[in-house]
Amino acid sequence: MTTVESRERKLVATFALIADALVGDFDVTEVLTLLCTRCVELFPVDASGLLLRQTDGELGLAAASDEQAQLLELLQLQTGEGACIEAVRAGEPVFAADLYEAKERWPAWAPAVVDAGFRGVTSIPLRLRDDTLGSMNLFSADPGALTGEDLYAARALTQFATTALLAHRQLHDAQTLAGQLQGALLSRVVIEQAKGVLAGREGIGLEAAFEVLRRRARTARRPLSEVAREVAAEADTP
Repeated sequence: MTTVESRERKLVATFALIADALVGDFDVTEVLTLLCTRCVELFPVDASGLLLRQTDGELGLAAASDEQAQLLELLQLQTGEGACIEAVRAGEPVFAADLYEAKERWPAWAPAVVDAGFRGVTSIPLRLRDDTLGSMNLFSADPGALTGEDLYAARALTQFATTALLAHRQLHDAQTLAGQLQGALLSRVVIEQAKGVLAGREGIGLEAAFEVLRRRARTARRPLSEVAREVAAEADTP
């Protein structure tokens, strides 16, 4: 099997995984985290993070592929600058092929991203028509931004997830979805706690701990955030 064929198979499998996660009363946190982690596997990027609008209209951290990406997303919220924030405002993808040259554009955020070991970033908004729910950053260790087929495929995945969220809103009301999005931001904290509990108890990395959580949730057919709360609570049990 060629590399191209392998990538195409993974891309199709990713659409299938996201679609499967969307069945029934889906877990928003799981869908968005799956989107971030699979983008790192599919495209020439090394990390991914996603900011989402909260009920008050402000952005908040919703998902990340790893701890480093999570910190960079949080830094955007603290400084009020960065590729995700710019992409949400513009409603269009934002590119920075070399963050060394973006220090005037993002004076606080760009140097921090470079210090973290990344040189390029592509930010893709979660947008469908006039609705922009947030944006996803794709970081690369080498200079460059997504182009051509990679960019097209990444936008397709992002739009697929966005369409699902908006379709879900049509089945309920806007307040219900807003509450779910707010819940996704809060669930992220619980998931991070559960990852830490599993990592310390099992002697594994945080990414491996997340996969353990996902397997447990899918095997039990329960929301990821619900399983994470139980695991996090175990740390407080004598």
